[in-house]
Amino acid sequence: MSEAFDCAKCSESLYGRKYIQTDNGPYCVPCYDSTFANTCAECQQLIGHDSRELFYEDRHFHEGCFRCCRCQRSLADEPFTCQDSELLCNDCYCSAFSSQCSACGETVMPGSRKLEYGGQTWHEHCFLCSGCEQPLGSRSFVPDKGAHYCVPCYENKFAPRCARCSKTLTQGGVTYRDQPWHRECLVCTGCQTPLAGQQFTSRDDDPYCVACFGELFAPKCSSCKRPITGLGGGKYVSFEDRHWHHSCFSCARCSASLVGQGFVPDGDQVLCQGCSQAGP
Repeated sequence: MSEAFDCAKCSESLYGRKYIQTDNGPYCVPCYDSTFANTCAECQQLIGHDSRELFYEDRHFHEGCFRCCRCQRSLADEPFTCQDSELLCNDCYCSAFSSQCSACGETVMPGSRKLEYGGQTWHEHCFLCSGCEQPLGSRSFVPDKGAHYCVPCYENKFAPRCARCSKTLTQGGVTYRDQPWHRECLVCTGCQTPLAGQQFTSRDDDPYCVACFGELFAPKCSSCKRPITGLGGGKYVSFEDRHWHHSCFSCARCSASLVGQGFVPDGDQVLCQGCSQAGP
């Protein structure tokens, strides 16, 4: 009498049948699959012992069920990405979730070097200066009407130029005669003193500080001999070819102010009417 050789689960004889040996004894194929086989996460069917099984994040799949959820391409031997528990091939993932380069229109692949600005995305090698067409990379740039310029190109193309030295003004500066100047370029024509923030005037379009203008061009007061510039609200009186500061226009004898009063010239002097009538 032959020794019993039965399935460890259903106890049916295994003589002449295919079986699978385990540490707990032999199993017929149906009992082995129902006891040990995993359930496919896609079709919910058992993954038989003779099927190729794929495993990803605690989930098991038949080889034929391991597919991109969008294009149904097999992912068994393809790179893929999991997005919200859905498996996607690289092409579908990039199409759905990756940005398009604003310059070349191609997909910016996940993990690749890119630049983002103003809601747009570029491959790093596609983000170029609109002037010199060199990659901007991490350099500073200036946007202008949809274009992007490196700082040197922008300054060369758009920045105002100093009326004196013709170089670009990158920041600050002053305006004189409706033209831009570097602060350090706007100086007195006479003494070269910086005029930015100072009171000054001009002669033949050349700027002068008050001191130089008075010394070089202003008439001299007939009384104190200092220049009469008329700047800063300073008032003066002129008579024939002579000029006086308001504060200096006074009677040569009694020192009474003659501003707005009648006066009598007496040689190089001026007298009030009272002193003139009193005689020498």
